[in-house]
Amino acid sequence: MLRLSLPVLAEQLLNMLVGFADTWLAGNLLVGEQYLAAMTLNAYLLWLLGSLVSVVSIGTTALTARFIGAGNRAVASHAMNQSLVLGVAFGTALVLLGYLWADNLVYAIGLEADAAPLAIQYIYILLPAIPIFMLEQIAFAALRGAGDTVTGLAVMTVVNVINVLVSAGLVVGWGPLPALGWSGVAIGTATAYVAGGAIVLLLLIRGRAGLRIERRWLLPDWGMMRRLLRVGVPAGCDSAAVNLCQLWFLSIISQMGNLAAAAHGVAIRVEALAYLPGTAFQVAAATLAGQHLGARDERRAVRSVVMACLAGTIVMTCAGVAFYFLGEELAGVFVSSAQEEVAVGAAPLLQIIAIAMPPFALLMVLSGALRGAGDTRWPLLVTFVGYLGVRIPLAYWLAWETFFVPGTQLEVQGLGLGVRGAWFAMAADLTVRGVLITGRFFHGGWKRIDV
Repeated sequence: MLRLSLPVLAEQLLNMLVGFADTWLAGNLLVGEQYLAAMTLNAYLLWLLGSLVSVVSIGTTALTARFIGAGNRAVASHAMNQSLVLGVAFGTALVLLGYLWADNLVYAIGLEADAAPLAIQYIYILLPAIPIFMLEQIAFAALRGAGDTVTGLAVMTVVNVINVLVSAGLVVGWGPLPALGWSGVAIGTATAYVAGGAIVLLLLIRGRAGLRIERRWLLPDWGMMRRLLRVGVPAGCDSAAVNLCQLWFLSIISQMGNLAAAAHGVAIRVEALAYLPGTAFQVAAATLAGQHLGARDERRAVRSVVMACLAGTIVMTCAGVAFYFLGEELAGVFVSSAQEEVAVGAAPLLQIIAIAMPPFALLMVLSGALRGAGDTRWPLLVTFVGYLGVRIPLAYWLAWETFFVPGTQLEVQGLGLGVRGAWFAMAADLTVRGVLITGRFFHGGWKRIDV
């Protein structure tokens, strides 16, 4: 478990540092809360992009792990090649949709007038890099299913170095680079993603962990694609639903003004530090569950997942303790002294979410295990229950003093707790979903899923 999870932990830290670097540049080298507010929305949209990738990548991990566990590396390699074909098609479609609908989406979120154009500019610069970003993430998913979590770490190291150097250089104008300000942040991020995708594709052309890109396997195999999508589509819908509901949740906060959106965005960046161990042990649980089920060893599959849950819960709970007692100091890393009120506003949000870290850990690790086993429908159901039944309704009621029920003219009196109320709703949602996903794991139906 540690051999799989520790490189993923480091890789996810590096992956997260891409967003951290962008947020730090917006909060320290660019003056104005509108930059942080725009970056908050961009962070959510990048997470939405990652969730859309999972339509292909989760099926890739599940099938690759099963085939590797069964000792059939040739079929695992074939599945990876078909995943890359799907990724190219899907990424191209997303670019077209992005150019058509990105501006409408940004304005629908409700950012203030000075922040919305900044968010749109960032998105338009990043859109051409989406197809190769998707190929990179799908390749990482296949390698993880094969048990190789080191390659992703190495590639993300390069991505971060490029992102920091190019983004910072273009913001302030280092050496021969022009000073482009806000657009320089987006150009640096796009450049880094393109470089990372190119590197991992070159590695797979040469062969890695028994997987190889081969021309004969790039012709569409509709049977294999159906198998990938049968597992991946529910998981992708789950991830997309999470992120669309997150955007809805963000719109509730954004309508409170730039300061609320900025404090929320900084707190989200700090909270994301807890995702690192959660994601690492999630990947380990998914890989081990899939490989042991492929080898028809249910007992070891269960033991591996329980071990990952135990480790993930301990580490994420420790992160929650740090959030509770050091929230303002951690938030202060992302903003300059001129925007101290943003850090002050983020600190109580981190104290609220700290309480939900144990159930959040169970939710992350067990969802990964179920998806690795091919059981992607139950996490989707749990997502809808948590967001639509708990988080969104509670966020309206706790955050606003009065609000209209969406789609109706019914006005409801709320508690008016502001952004803190929205975060109380988030903590309640994570707790409910953690309990539900734990119940599904102990039910045991995930062990009998046919992929």
